[in-house]
Amino acid sequence: MEHEHDLLIEPDMEEQGSVLPGLEARDGLRMVEALLFASAEPLSETELAERLPVGTDVAGLLESLEETYQARGVNLVRVAGKWAFRTADDLAYLMHRNREEERKLSRAALETLAIIAYHQPVTRAEIEEIRGVSTSKGTLDVLLETSWIRMRGRRRTPGRPVTYGTTGEFLAHFALDQIKDLPGLEELKGAGLLDSAIPASFLVPSPDDNAELAEDEDPLEDGSLFDDDELDPET
Repeated sequence: MEHEHDLLIEPDMEEQGSVLPGLEARDGLRMVEALLFASAEPLSETELAERLPVGTDVAGLLESLEETYQARGVNLVRVAGKWAFRTADDLAYLMHRNREEERKLSRAALETLAIIAYHQPVTRAEIEEIRGVSTSKGTLDVLLETSWIRMRGRRRTPGRPVTYGTTGEFLAHFALDQIKDLPGLEELKGAGLLDSAIPASFLVPSPDDNAELAEDEDPLEDGSLFDDDELDPET
């Protein structure tokens, strides 16, 4: 029986070995398409390559799929450096009945989020200086709950305040591949988000979400997240 069992297994192994090296483009496209549709989260080229035959041109297949889906109801898009299928922008209104009711962020939270995105790493005091008003702990708590911002480290200044930055979830939610895709000065003016009469010297900072700590940042210490007033737990 063992000998017969071996005979049954060997052809399967030989067949598999003969298929992988001769993988055709059509087969590769179907594989990548299937993986992206089945995944609950966006996948990177590295993650796709790990599940595909060795030597597969993942970048080329993604480019072909992206072009194929450009005019369809779902598009292949790159978000936070990874790939996912998303509803075409012009058809998003069809999904409103299937979406959960989302809590709208307050004006203070939106302003704080924008400051963190463009000025990161930034402390609470620096956020207040830019906004011109105080920022409540609750505002930062709400943003932390959305997973759009994170505590990065501590500034090397008296009091060692916590610094904040954006996350991959922020990029994914706003369909951004990288933080530098945030709108610049002209785009903000064109969208009516900036006064057309702003001073000529006004500049929109170039956002940078480098995960490495800056020269003036120290890492967060275990058990010390509530050392300063801004993060004191509520009682």
